[in-house]
Amino acid sequence: MTSREWVERFAEEVGVTAPSGDEVADVLRLAAAAAHGSERKAAPVATWLAGRTGRPVAELADLAERLESS
Repeated sequence: MTSREWVERFAEEVGVTAPSGDEVADVLRLAAAAAHGSERKAAPVATWLAGRTGRPVAELADLAERLESS
């Protein structure tokens, strides 16, 4: 099963729409900034926090990249 297939199945199981390709890219950008700006385990926690905010992931990825470079 590909990652896209897994995500689509998981989204279906939890009752939400699977992310678009752009949304996946933003989530990965956020995770990369968190992992590179701190320890790798910051990546899943940062993405979990992002999901709780209701804010656009692209906006939060931008914020994470600013934190990474500071």
